[in-house]
Amino acid sequence: MANESETVLDAVGPRLRELRQRREITLAQLSETTGISVSTLSRLESGTRKPTLELLLPLARAYQVSLDELVDAPETGDPRVRARPIERGGRTWIPLTRRPGGPQAFKQILPPDPAGCDLEQKAHEGYEWLYVLSGRVRLVLGEHDMILTPGEAAEFDTRLPHLILNPGPEPAEIINIFGPQGERLHVRARSTPR
Repeated sequence: MANESETVLDAVGPRLRELRQRREITLAQLSETTGISVSTLSRLESGTRKPTLELLLPLARAYQVSLDELVDAPETGDPRVRARPIERGGRTWIPLTRRPGGPQAFKQILPPDPAGCDLEQKAHEGYEWLYVLSGRVRLVLGEHDMILTPGEAAEFDTRLPHLILNPGPEPAEIINIFGPQGERLHVRARSTPR
């Protein structure tokens, strides 16, 4: 049992480095987010510092993964995803996948957007698929501006400036699937108010 624990702990450092590099985050950025010093993060990744719960908890929060995923704990046989909803800007994101990296799936609940809301299009690395479960969703994709209704889907390269809104009056529910790096947003273009 001790050897199995040592093997699991020895693999955490390389996993942390891979996760950080895949998400294109620097040690300094991660240090700022977690409050863990750059030297401690570097030693964790190189394996010269053993991971502790006090170090792994803020890292799991920063990467939005469970501790089991962070340490690649052995499977328990239960395939259910027990992810906690994430609230951002009044929107609710419910993770539907557990594995870091690769495609990530979310159910998203969009409240009706208030009049005069921010119409700034965003662009980032990756690819996105979305499927409307209920309500109406306005997708502004470059110069295209369209309304999607239940049962409709869209897919696009997220390097193209885009904006997803709920024109109301009821909440809308969608399924999002992001290809690698699709979860990182960077402003690249501004749209004109409509």
